[in-house]
Amino acid sequence: MSHRRLAASGGALLTLALALSGCTSSGDEEPAADGSAAESTAAPTAEPIDWSDCSSDINPIIAGRPGAERGLTFECGTTEVPVSYDDPDGGTLQLFLVKAALPTQTSRIGSLVVNPGGPGQSATDAAIQSALTLPADVLARFDVVGVDPRGVGLSTPVECISDEQKDELFAADPRATDAATLEASFERVDEVAAGCAEKYQEALGAFDTVDSARDMDLVREALGDEQLTYLGYSYGTTLGSTYAELFPDRVRALVLDGAVDPDAGQQEFAETQAQGFEAAFDAFAANCLALISGCPLGGEPRTFVNDLLAQATTTPVPSSRAGETRQATPGLVLNGIRSALYQPTAWPQLTQSLANARYGDAAGILTLADTYTGRNDDGTYSNVVDANVAVNCADTDEEFTREEVSTLATQWNSTYPLFGADAALGLYTCSPWDAPRTPLPGRDADGSAPILVIGTQGDPVTPLPGAVDMAEDLTSGVLLTWQGSGHTAYPKTDCVTAAVNAYLIDLTAPQDGLTCPA
Repeated sequence: MSHRRLAASGGALLTLALALSGCTSSGDEEPAADGSAAESTAAPTAEPIDWSDCSSDINPIIAGRPGAERGLTFECGTTEVPVSYDDPDGGTLQLFLVKAALPTQTSRIGSLVVNPGGPGQSATDAAIQSALTLPADVLARFDVVGVDPRGVGLSTPVECISDEQKDELFAADPRATDAATLEASFERVDEVAAGCAEKYQEALGAFDTVDSARDMDLVREALGDEQLTYLGYSYGTTLGSTYAELFPDRVRALVLDGAVDPDAGQQEFAETQAQGFEAAFDAFAANCLALISGCPLGGEPRTFVNDLLAQATTTPVPSSRAGETRQATPGLVLNGIRSALYQPTAWPQLTQSLANARYGDAAGILTLADTYTGRNDDGTYSNVVDANVAVNCADTDEEFTREEVSTLATQWNSTYPLFGADAALGLYTCSPWDAPRTPLPGRDADGSAPILVIGTQGDPVTPLPGAVDMAEDLTSGVLLTWQGSGHTAYPKTDCVTAAVNAYLIDLTAPQDGLTCPA
């Protein structure tokens, strides 16, 4: 099984620590299996947020990290939203929030709501990490608020794929396109879909982006903000632009960084991602070859990786990591590579991990793979994969037959030899998904204040054409392009940072089409 738009995250320990400390939702609530009660005409109202100070839980976790010296304070909170907006008086879901603030904050503007993408990544983790890394000028004016969307993280999490199933899914070699292997891949996806449908029944369709955007408006109201100020990355741009489409008059400022193409169907997006990751691997290889000390992967890094994959096919690579019983299969090697290609800062780690794996120790490559898939050291997983699949499938009514996917897998395996077949196989994920669908709306957000859309020239996850399309579709869209590499741009460079800061604080949008150098 593959999943679209899944962003690598290093913040799982923050969520885990909050869960262990008791600063969480109850975890025992989930949508009623029948999807909720009869329809009601009552308008939804924002429920108060039940806040409590959780600085003593979070500060020890972030101690020693850059930004911890800022002396941040943290509050954790919960609120309730309707399972169904067609029946606001029916069942509810509990959302979990984290708010970070500087004690020296002056001239406060309001809340900056952040979402890191996925779908499935924790926005509460993102709020903590953003408070450590965002420019001081922004933190001086805003509280940073993360709310895990419905089904994600600590917000009534959707959980219907077992750890054993995930281990099997991620270990499988996506490049094997013979009939028997493809059949086994399809059967694994069918098994996941059947298990999720059996657990949640009609309520499985409640984990959709349109309703998450409606949730976000109730959160905005509960926070006391007349309009929304928002920073969304990757899938977070889908959530943010959907909010703008539903509530254009309630937009103060939206930064959509690493925009997901609103015009691309699943097949086009999957192929674009395959192209993007192949290009990112070539950039990684060229960087390695340019090292003064020489590339540890030899003169042809792609050949080195192909040899490693062949080795892992016949003899999976063991790991020196204490307590590790897994061996690195081709699927795990490829997930490790994909994880590191998100950001050039991870390329040195990838280089060393590949070199070590080729000579018999897969500890590094497994660590990278686990970062991508949300696997913890004890073999359990976060619910990032469950949520990713549930949200993506709730958001589309597109389906692909096994024959169509098999044909594309064979073709793309040839055209994009590292990532093509996996991208094609991902198209089947939602075909057996048995749940109501709420396809994403078109997004022009007519009547909204200016919306800043950022694209990165070398982004393998959400390639630049997606940001161009997003900015063109939004009536008030303003495009900013960064000529760098990696997934998303803010706040990595002075040019981008200055433009975004001026927009968030003073509502001064940059000139449409501004390009920032790498």
